Amino acid sequence: MFKDTKRLNLTDTLIGQGTHVEGKMVCEAGLRIEGEYRGDIECLGDVIVGECGVARSNISARDITIAGKVYGDVVTKGRLTITATGQLHGNISAQSFVMQDGGIFTGACRMERTQEQARSRSLLDSEPQARADQQPQQSSKEKRQAQAG
Repeated sequence: MFKDTKRLNLTDTLIGQGTHVEGKMVCEAGLRIEGEYRGDIECLGDVIVGECGVARSNISARDITIAGKVYGDVVTKGRLTITATGQLHGNISAQSFVMQDGGIFTGACRMERTQEQARSRSLLDSEPQARADQQPQQSSKEKRQAQAG
């Protein structure tokens, strides 16, 4: 009668304001930091560092949003967003990077495409060449005549 829906056993994690945590965190769901965290973070979900949050960490996650302060390197296969109140003091490796006016970034940035995006991009780049190959080639004499008018 009722549809049985499967519920994933993933719970987002919150480090609340006024909380100080130290250690290595590995999580499958999302993570939001409003307090202070010290240690590496490996997250299969999204990581959000709130306006009051401070992370002294190297962070690896799907998508990362920084509205507070991060001291460490950031790696994401998705999008890194630094908001107007956000600060990142470390290096970036990301597929997409968005920084709002007022945000602070100190470090190096490396933008990488996934193999699937690189493949689709190379197909797009090869299309104009394919069209050019289909057009009859002019000899150099014909080109000079056309230029001379």
